[in-house]
Amino acid sequence: MTMAVELKLLGVAVIIGLVQMLWAAAAARRQQGLKWAAGPRDEPRPIAGAAARLDRAFANFKETFPLHAVAVIVAYLAARLGDLTLWGSVLYVVGRALHPIAYVLNVPYLRTLVWFVGFVGTLAVVAAIFL
Repeated sequence: MTMAVELKLLGVAVIIGLVQMLWAAAAARRQQGLKWAAGPRDEPRPIAGAAARLDRAFANFKETFPLHAVAVIVAYLAARLGDLTLWGSVLYVVGRALHPIAYVLNVPYLRTLVWFVGFVGTLAVVAAIFL
């Protein structure tokens, strides 16, 4: 049995999340120091600039991914996969892959546009469940 493309794209989204997590952590550790990171972190050490933007981009991924993942799984289990779920999944993955890059580059409106692409992707998958 062949795996649905939407499930494969969900796997790609997991990889994107892992890359974002590592990228954000590495950027933060450059500012906070490894000694602090290896300790109990009792005293907070704020981050700024690109490291803070990467941290916020990863936080945004953590907010959107569960919703998208559940939508894809529900569509799969309900046998509602089709063009809408396929293109929705593609839009989500492309949007989420570009979002941290757009966030770090700090180009006005680009981050919002890229976020919206991923959001439309999730909406498409949700719509497929009910159509």
